[in-house]
Amino acid sequence: MLHPNDIQHRFYFVERAVRQAAQAASAEPGLPRELRDCLELMDRHADDAREILQSGDDARIRKLVRDLDILAERARRICNYIPTLSGQIKGAVADMHSQIQELKRDLSV
Repeated sequence: MLHPNDIQHRFYFVERAVRQAAQAASAEPGLPRELRDCLELMDRHADDAREILQSGDDARIRKLVRDLDILAERARRICNYIPTLSGQIKGAVADMHSQIQELKRDLSV
């Protein structure tokens, strides 16, 4: 497992990507409810992350990363399935998914 400071540093990029996707979603007209719900849930998980990271509990950190990964994959699939979504939301979701994949790889989850 990475050093706690490295985990927090990597998670900063994940959190930023989640926030950017949530902002892009709020600006997207006609966003499918499933995608909006998925991004809102990810945003709540990102809010909980600081407490989980500070706990230093490896099991909770791994669960958080797995949960985020599942949600990011769902959001990515929805974006790929709906061609009418803007490049802004598709790009934000793709970046978020990529950041979570990197964190997952770094933690060997």
